[in-house]
Amino acid sequence: MTEPNNPQNCANAIVRILENHGVTHVFGIPGAKIDSLFVALKHSKIKLVLCRHEQNAAFMAAAFGRLTGKVGVCIATSGPGVTNLVTGLATATSEGDPVLAIGGEVPVAERLKKTHQSLDTTTLMKPATKYSAEIVSPLEVGELLGKAIREAESGRPGASFLSLPKDVGLAEFPGDADADWGKAVSYGPAAQSSVDLALATLAQSKRPIALLGMQSSTGAYRDAMVDFFKRSGIPYIATFQGAGAWLERASGSSYAGRVGLFRNQPADKLLDQADCVLTIGYDPIEYDPAIWNTDIKRAIIHVDAIACEQDNAFLPTVELVGDIDATLHALSTRVVTTPDAQFLSAAQAAFGQVQATIAEGLAMQQFPIQPLRLVHELQKVITPQTHVALDVGSNYIWMNRYCASDHARQVLVSNGQQTLGVSIPWAIALSLLNPGERILSSSGDGGFLFTATELETAVRVGAKFVHVIWNSQSYDMVAFQEDAHYGETAGVQLGDYDVVKFAEAFGCIGYDVKSAEDLPRMLESAFKADVPVLINVPVDYSKNHRLMQDVIQTYLN
Repeated sequence: MTEPNNPQNCANAIVRILENHGVTHVFGIPGAKIDSLFVALKHSKIKLVLCRHEQNAAFMAAAFGRLTGKVGVCIATSGPGVTNLVTGLATATSEGDPVLAIGGEVPVAERLKKTHQSLDTTTLMKPATKYSAEIVSPLEVGELLGKAIREAESGRPGASFLSLPKDVGLAEFPGDADADWGKAVSYGPAAQSSVDLALATLAQSKRPIALLGMQSSTGAYRDAMVDFFKRSGIPYIATFQGAGAWLERASGSSYAGRVGLFRNQPADKLLDQADCVLTIGYDPIEYDPAIWNTDIKRAIIHVDAIACEQDNAFLPTVELVGDIDATLHALSTRVVTTPDAQFLSAAQAAFGQVQATIAEGLAMQQFPIQPLRLVHELQKVITPQTHVALDVGSNYIWMNRYCASDHARQVLVSNGQQTLGVSIPWAIALSLLNPGERILSSSGDGGFLFTATELETAVRVGAKFVHVIWNSQSYDMVAFQEDAHYGETAGVQLGDYDVVKFAEAFGCIGYDVKSAEDLPRMLESAFKADVPVLINVPVDYSKNHRLMQDVIQTYLN
């Protein structure tokens, strides 16, 4: 049977499998080759969030995946619908976010013809995903859907893509949709011999430090992380996505701040002194080992769900490959360390320097606003219950260096692909996941317009958030690095636009900041609104070259 409304067809089976897996929302845009899935969703418990661009649907799905640990799901029609997903899926895979994308396709018999919207999308998606396959028979639906879900959620999470030809979606499903497709697989701790070697290495170290990567901030690992650092007492630093200041408050271990992009932070100086580095959930895409570990002879202990990439600057003494939670518990039960008192004191002083830098912002009254003044004001409104989504740009560097977090995954950032435009879609997803709680998002004026049309989506689905635009009328993150490298800039100047009118056109509220004193009042008012609020903040980035101080000469050489 291939009737469009046949409740026994493969489209309905897919939706049933997703329901059974705990999927609550699906993000996407319809089209003729995927419409059977949209009809099936209409009659399901899953909420469909109709988006304005497929890329943004993938961003929203990725936020769901990162925060729930289950696949976030996005769907698109054939041809350009699928190609528009690529950036979102590449970002998800780089950031360790489990996502399942389903793309429509022409009927099976027409796959190799030059027909309307035919395209080899599975090959297209392979570099951007962990798994990419086409369902060419109804018999494969459960098998491939289950495999795609497992691939997305297991090991280092990432994106999976399935191509669904139109006739397969309409065909009758011959299997059992209620079978346990995509069931999660449990992994144990790393091998005991590796745990023993890691413990011996830590015991011998006088200046051990932990470098926490993106997977360390996974909510499911919180208790294991706290327990390990309580027992070990070693100081830690974090990448832009790693577990931050909340872990120090919970464990008593010393947090020295964040590292990333440029090797010039207080945490970098501490890392340089360490004689043993314990990496937890770290991926080289976050902070290239060539930057922080070149020509330094010391022990490296790698804790992750997967073996590390082979790298001249990153060849661990021991790799603890297994479930991160279980491995940390295995370490905690026997860990003994005797860090040098002077090294521990240096760790405490490092984060003190970061806090002192943030405090400088209070006295900055200039207009346009100085970045540190804006960071200072935003930090005051980020409560433990506030969820934060950061876009990429100069604002991303300032916020990541100086924005403390109160709980796991409180701050979302794209630190692998450094993808522009993520913050608005992520803010919508955060609001759907945390209704009634405070959502703060942030972007530059350039990145904002990459995805700002989703404000209509936000209003339609009842999402609420405050979005701060760091407005320099330029792609400033590119500009200050070009100036450092070449002594001039090129291709970075943008025009201006009326943020208030733009906000109002979508049923939102807009504010224009005219002085530094406006910030506290506008932020307080914005969080009381029942619709998304845009706050346009003219920013003076003229001193941004300082973000690269101590490293510019290295880059030029």
